[in-house]
Amino acid sequence: MTDDVLVVHGGTPLEGRIRVRGAKNLVSKAMVAALLGDSPSRLFDVPKIRDVEVVRGLLGLHGVKVTDGDEDGELVFDPANVEGASTDQINVHAGSSRIPILFCGPLLHRLGHAFIPDLGGCHIGPRPIDFHLQALREFGATVDKRPEGLHLSAPNGLHGTKFALPYPSVGATEQVLLTAVMAEGVTELRNAAVEPEIIDLICILQKMGAIIKVHTDRVIEVQGVPKLHGYTHRPIPDRIEAASWAAAALATRGHVEVLGAQQADMMTFLNIFRSVGGEYEVTDARAPKLGDPGQEGGIRFWHPGGELKSVALETDVHPGFMTDWQQPLVVALTQARGLSIVHETVYEQRLGYTEALNSMGANIQVYRDCLGGTPCRFGRRNFKHSAVIAGPSKLHAADLVIPDLRAGFSHLIAALAAEGTSRVYGVDLINRGYEDFEAKLADLGAHAERP
Repeated sequence: MTDDVLVVHGGTPLEGRIRVRGAKNLVSKAMVAALLGDSPSRLFDVPKIRDVEVVRGLLGLHGVKVTDGDEDGELVFDPANVEGASTDQINVHAGSSRIPILFCGPLLHRLGHAFIPDLGGCHIGPRPIDFHLQALREFGATVDKRPEGLHLSAPNGLHGTKFALPYPSVGATEQVLLTAVMAEGVTELRNAAVEPEIIDLICILQKMGAIIKVHTDRVIEVQGVPKLHGYTHRPIPDRIEAASWAAAALATRGHVEVLGAQQADMMTFLNIFRSVGGEYEVTDARAPKLGDPGQEGGIRFWHPGGELKSVALETDVHPGFMTDWQQPLVVALTQARGLSIVHETVYEQRLGYTEALNSMGANIQVYRDCLGGTPCRFGRRNFKHSAVIAGPSKLHAADLVIPDLRAGFSHLIAALAAEGTSRVYGVDLINRGYEDFEAKLADLGAHAERP
């Protein structure tokens, strides 16, 4: 692991400007959607992250020709020769991403069969794929579980259905959308996820020729069509990465402008950021004209000085406070005066990273009780899913081992905010969701290097 470590010299405020590209939680799904088209698709602003490499490899295995476009960050997908891939080939990617499960619907439409290996992803809870499999069965797919993975077929084709999710799962909603658009008849999905990335995926599918209605009360209706064509799309920017850099600015008492960040998709985060005592300014885009190169819009985040204030928050599905926002923000909350309370309601095992923060001098207690306004799915089960953060705490350097993607960035923020030199192991995991983060750290004046 010696080549997968970053030496971080903490105590320096982050200052400067960075840019975020297309959302990790949208781009990979947009790439899968290209399978459904009968003509090439074009996707812009694709970040250079590990998840994109995985999906690009999986598409290639299934006969989709993926090439770089003329613009930096542009990918072109030609699905003219979609084909099946061998078990051994697909298993090369097993354990590296949870994206393969979303190939099911498109492959069943294109080939009539699909194979899905064991799934990987971050270890933040079981995240079972039962919702996915149940939905596929409702459409008419048969699922054969074998030791090497899942073999699916649709001997009678796929047909629209009425389906209600027991929980508004983002992944299961994506599964239904990618399957319903070419299923015969009408599909009605109740209790659907409505995150901005879901709406952007619907925009892509609509561009391809799909007929999708988003009703109130989390109801999505899809009228199946016999064929779809390619799309051209520029995805929404990554609101998770934007919030992560905002939290880093707050924790290090710095000032970071995040070009590309959009206010509308970050409203809930911005409210909490201001409640804690952080300041931000939305900067509008300026079109280029003679003598002026123009400028991309974004959001400037900074610590205004003085003490930060404690808050109480609960994570929730959109439009609630995003679960991926809580880990970076908690590092900043260690510097707030008083007791902050975080109630995690989306993933049951997402507070394990706090042990590392405590080893650096933070004072965080985790509890099995629901420390929030309403009980959640984990309240009567044996999961420590609530945290109380007492601050302010003086953080000191430590050796840290990254357990998962978002916790990894939180460890990195803690190392940047702490006094002394920390060694952060497993930093390559951060490349799954944060493009070129080491170069961005350098642009912001951080003192960090590979040994």
